Amino acid sequence: MLQKTRQPGDKRPILIVLHQETSSPGRVGQILQQMGYALDIRRPVLEDPLPETLDGHAGAVVFGGPMSANDEFDYVKREIDWLSVPLSENRPFLGICLGAQMLVRHLGGEVGPHVDGMTEIGWYPLCPTEQGREMMAWPSMVYQFHREGFTIPSGATLLARGEHYENQAYKYGANAWGIQFHGELTLAMMHRWVVHGAHRFELPGAQVGRAHLDGRLIYDAALRQWMMGFLDRVFHEN
Repeated sequence: MLQKTRQPGDKRPILIVLHQETSSPGRVGQILQQMGYALDIRRPVLEDPLPETLDGHAGAVVFGGPMSANDEFDYVKREIDWLSVPLSENRPFLGICLGAQMLVRHLGGEVGPHVDGMTEIGWYPLCPTEQGREMMAWPSMVYQFHREGFTIPSGATLLARGEHYENQAYKYGANAWGIQFHGELTLAMMHRWVVHGAHRFELPGAQVGRAHLDGRLIYDAALRQWMMGFLDRVFHEN
């Protein structure tokens, strides 16, 4: 159960930014709705506009996707530029995987592949930094599906480290957060990712599909519990 209820009188929705026609906010969307928020879903890849201000929203979540934050697509560039809105207005913001990488790019950091070509596709250990431990408890294992990572931009605080990609979670300013790993997958979403992403399981460092599903049985309950508390912190403790 969530420890807090939604702030009284705040009827504004959370802006949800997705990057494919079939993408879903998954468990993150479910948790936010349980917290009392409506979801305003936008897909810039389908030419959905992003708001010029977040005055009408309680915050924003930018999710992952198969594209790169380094891609030259106009919608990718526009989305990276748009991140000035939550930052300048000091509104709660969470970037997940690609969303975290877009924020890094906006802040002047770098996004790119591992120097040895390693990927993180499956379940991997997570180690919080001292600053991260002071903020909250963290899950010991998290689900990953990426082959690019990011540097920590100037002014941001590293909160957690990973196995192949060191930088896994960070905070910038009072209200902007980025995480490399995925806490949003429902069981149905994981099945789809395992089927449609099977061609990536042969990449260096990737785990076979069965390990994804077996790991979920062991590690997902803790990740889900952490995600509930983390979203509560992002959108209520500001």
